[in-house]
Amino acid sequence: MILTWSEFERVDMRVGTILEVNDFPEARKPAYQLTIDFGPEIGIRKTSAQITQRYQKGDLLNRQLVAVVNFPKKQIGKFMSECLVLGAVGSAGDVILLAPDFKIENGLRIG
Repeated sequence: MILTWSEFERVDMRVGTILEVNDFPEARKPAYQLTIDFGPEIGIRKTSAQITQRYQKGDLLNRQLVAVVNFPKKQIGKFMSECLVLGAVGSAGDVILLAPDFKIENGLRIG
């Protein structure tokens, strides 16, 4: 499926910093609950991510990543997901987070 440029521009991808990581025992597949700071314009959002195969909780604190911030909220069990963390999915289902090479300002748009 081919996207038009205007369709791609509607996807709001931003850089954020993980402030908090918690286990998510109620999830069907192993996951963490993340609290992410996307800067003053977007603010702080929560999400869940199935990234437990590659990442320990301590490795994620203060780490920057890329997420989509303009999807509708999604109820996952008792948890409300407010953004979608982006990552490359390996053949074993493991997820490698997309992230900037350098520490940059939270909330910068990906384009």
